[in-house]
Amino acid sequence: MKSKKIVALVGNPNTGKSTLFNALTGLNQKVGNFPGVTVDKKLGYTKLADGESIEIVDLPGTYSLYPKSADETIVFEVLSDKKNPSFPDVVVIVADATNLKRNLLLYTQIADLGIPTILALNMMDLAQKSHIDIDINTLAKRLNIQVVALAARKTQGIEELKKAIQYQTGLAQQLPTIDVESIAPQLIKDISNLLGLSNPYIALQIAHQRENLKYLTKEQINKVDEISKENDFHTQKAQAAETIARYNFINDVLIDSVTYTTVAIEESISNKIDHYLTHKIWGFAIFIGILFAIFQSIFAWSEYPMMLIETLFVWLAELGHNNLPPGVLTNLLIDGVLAGLSGVMVFIPQIALLFAFISILEDTGYMSRVTFMMDKLMRKVGLNGKSVVPLIGGLACAVPAIMSARTIENWKDRMITIMVTPLVGCSARLPIYTLLISLVVPKTMVLGFINLQGLALMFMYLLSIVMAVLVAWIMKFILKSKLRGYFIMELPVYRMPRWNNVGITMYESVKTFVTEAGKVIIAVSIILWVLASYGPGDKFEKIEAKYQNTTYTSKYNTDEIEKQIASEKLENSYAGILGKSIEPAIKPLGFDWKIGIALITSFAAREVFVGTMATLYSVDGDADKLDSVREKMAVAKNANTGLPVFTIAAAFSLMMFYAFAMQCMSTMAVVYRETKNIKWPIIQFVYMLVLAYATSYVTYIVLS
Repeated sequence: MKSKKIVALVGNPNTGKSTLFNALTGLNQKVGNFPGVTVDKKLGYTKLADGESIEIVDLPGTYSLYPKSADETIVFEVLSDKKNPSFPDVVVIVADATNLKRNLLLYTQIADLGIPTILALNMMDLAQKSHIDIDINTLAKRLNIQVVALAARKTQGIEELKKAIQYQTGLAQQLPTIDVESIAPQLIKDISNLLGLSNPYIALQIAHQRENLKYLTKEQINKVDEISKENDFHTQKAQAAETIARYNFINDVLIDSVTYTTVAIEESISNKIDHYLTHKIWGFAIFIGILFAIFQSIFAWSEYPMMLIETLFVWLAELGHNNLPPGVLTNLLIDGVLAGLSGVMVFIPQIALLFAFISILEDTGYMSRVTFMMDKLMRKVGLNGKSVVPLIGGLACAVPAIMSARTIENWKDRMITIMVTPLVGCSARLPIYTLLISLVVPKTMVLGFINLQGLALMFMYLLSIVMAVLVAWIMKFILKSKLRGYFIMELPVYRMPRWNNVGITMYESVKTFVTEAGKVIIAVSIILWVLASYGPGDKFEKIEAKYQNTTYTSKYNTDEIEKQIASEKLENSYAGILGKSIEPAIKPLGFDWKIGIALITSFAAREVFVGTMATLYSVDGDADKLDSVREKMAVAKNANTGLPVFTIAAAFSLMMFYAFAMQCMSTMAVVYRETKNIKWPIIQFVYMLVLAYATSYVTYIVLS
């Protein structure tokens, strides 16, 4: 029994469906998965004028109910199965008012499923500017449904849509748009009898999509197969006949309700801008310039808030040491949990800025142009143009980026995309890059406006993209497939970014970063603190006794002896033994045993590296307990050479390792889930580890 009324938002890509979803739900939203599949399920809640709280489900964008990807398959599955937890009471079709003919195809299909439907005409402000006059009342009468005019970016018409949802009375007036039964009468009758269906269009769609529908049993699928063969059913012929009938209906409706008051077709502002932004030379130069500005801003704008967060955690640590009773629990809380969290929370400003810039690029329509420009390059290295979407998405996080590769129909293109997407620099690497860059790259300004630290960060991200393309080119010759990929994409018009959407994106990204990474970091920090604070046998007692000798007490003061004891205990702890065991393998890369521990712990998630460093240097005696993690790492010395641990060679070597190693269990899990074969994540892990070690080794040798 559903506790709330469910309203589904459905629409073509680029109709503003996500904007409407955000306008209706604000921050009251969450992301999950549809039952039995890996497709994202975006849910939100809103209140109607009468106080009723309703659930909004944002279904994946699709041009029709005939799916081209796993994401599109879920739309019909949800709308045709009344037992599905997301089956809606009302469907809101979000249509682009400037392109009604194309958008109404999806409307006619969903209306024929027999679900109460509302048509939301979005971008009405743009339609007026384009001299498109839509008679809302006539359109509503012709379709026998409620039609609402919207400009979701300006939040115009939102309240009217809520009222339409509130007063939706069902199917009393809603009529079928075409005679579905005439397409395949006997087939529809047989399938309806078999499955107990009362809606002919659902029966027809089941004949088309039976193999992809999770709610059908194998026996039912086999019987539908038999019925299709008995009735000589050809899915392409039936789909063509249906589409022709639907467009005949749509044309009749639009003749009565839409008027184009201008005949001259002028070049739009968007087309004029595209002459430069998608130019084969200037387009790439502008893109590099935009990336340069973004990474310069990430360093410049985040400096002060990061300093404030660092100061806050230092103050909390000092407060804890001064007011909490000394003992194991206090040390665990301050040197373990608090130190681990401080190393990650300090990067919240940079994470927020990165996602804000990505959101702005997407919202303005520029990211679509980047995808378009990269299409030719992608084809030369053996990828589909659609591969650009996951690769660009990988700048934020590899997990959803890999999932977005479902839209690629060609198996080879999809597999190569999945295999190389984790190479693209994700936001989890940002804390590591910025920390190490701040240690070894000066804040020097070149030409008065170029920050060397920002330049170094941009280099790391560009390098990751170049490496992904290079590996894809190599895989083109390894994976074999006769299928050819294709790339079809609609370029939206340029628009001003919706600042409330940018704000929501920043909030959701930071919240996910803090909650998801925070849980892992706290768990790892506690385990690591225990491993670093205890050792086998009586080694710790022997170290204590060793430094009670007059040889040391006469040579060093009390503070120096405490630091020596802490440092030696860490080396002989369980964590120290673990780090020392792998030190011979990583020493050629310029890493010591402490970095080795961080490499191991950060296989859970890359962000854990910073937390691990913070915990280790809090337990160690090399630096004052009240320093920030950056200050502790800056003064860290190699015990054998007396030189700084983090030299330019060692820091860039470490960045190269993190740039290319598969240090994210979530990514490996999603690769397995998407490929349904354990061999692919294993192959991915091995090739990325070898690549990381090789590039790290070369970098250290060259810079030493």
